[in-house]
Amino acid sequence: MTVDDQPLAPRDAEDALAAEYVLGVLALPDRIVVEKRIAREPAFAARVAAWEERLADLNDGFAPVAAPDLMPRIEARLFGQARRRRPLLGWLAGALTAAAVAVAVVAVLPVARPAQVVATLGAADATLRFEARHNGAELIVTRVAGAPAPAGQVQEVWIIAPDAAPVSLGLIADAPLTVAYPDAPKGWTIAVSLEPAGGSPTGAPTGPVLAAGTIEGV
Repeated sequence: MTVDDQPLAPRDAEDALAAEYVLGVLALPDRIVVEKRIAREPAFAARVAAWEERLADLNDGFAPVAAPDLMPRIEARLFGQARRRRPLLGWLAGALTAAAVAVAVVAVLPVARPAQVVATLGAADATLRFEARHNGAELIVTRVAGAPAPAGQVQEVWIIAPDAAPVSLGLIADAPLTVAYPDAPKGWTIAVSLEPAGGSPTGAPTGPVLAAGTIEGV
């Protein structure tokens, strides 16, 4: 066994994992596991923060780039190529008749700082519109225009990493959806779909896309 083949000591392995998370090289399932650890393990969160500070200068060479229209790709990723041609206005029509309220109870962690808007889901003049905010510890999705889902259906929120499958964040009713989320990953997509009561039965979106937007960061 060479030196390179020897396993890392536990402390070094934790540092390596924190660095890989900050660099964004982890697969989505591993990234979600790390984000949960950050939320519940202050010592590990401190390691991640230390790596973020060390690597912060890497961003200096990149100029801001305006986000392209990602809706066609979002729709294709959520529902497959066959449903890509369905007009978004047709999907929104069902939401405009919404009447009843489905209640989702979400555990709320202490707020670290005032929440800042990181993504807007829907155009400024859209009948149904959502906002995603981040306060340093939580992601908060709020419906700022429009009505809840009709009776027997719910609005489900998804987060989508580049080139990855959607991951459900939960259901949104009258109250905002609040989930523990240690950072707001810039460039990821947040989308809301219309699903049966209780949420998607498959673990992936099954209903129409109501709104979507890209996280701009804080």
